[in-house]
Amino acid sequence: MLSKQLLRSGTSIGANVEEANAAQTKKDFITKMSIASKEARESKYWLRLLDKSELVKMDYSIPLEKINHIINILTKIVKTSQESLSK
Repeated sequence: MLSKQLLRSGTSIGANVEEANAAQTKKDFITKMSIASKEARESKYWLRLLDKSELVKMDYSIPLEKINHIINILTKIVKTSQESLSK
């Protein structure tokens, strides 16, 4: 069940980024990128849970490092976009 949650949140990241790229307004772009960021944080949660549960024996350090990188990128995109919107 945990893997299904990870699959759902992980694929939602990409889907929301794609929707953001097709956004009709800057506000819509920010909303979709914010959702992608939240889904990335959820994916990190599921990865940590899988790691601690030891249901799937593997090294989670690389996936966790990558999801942290994705979170940082998405967060920066949202913040920069919000700043440019308020100008």
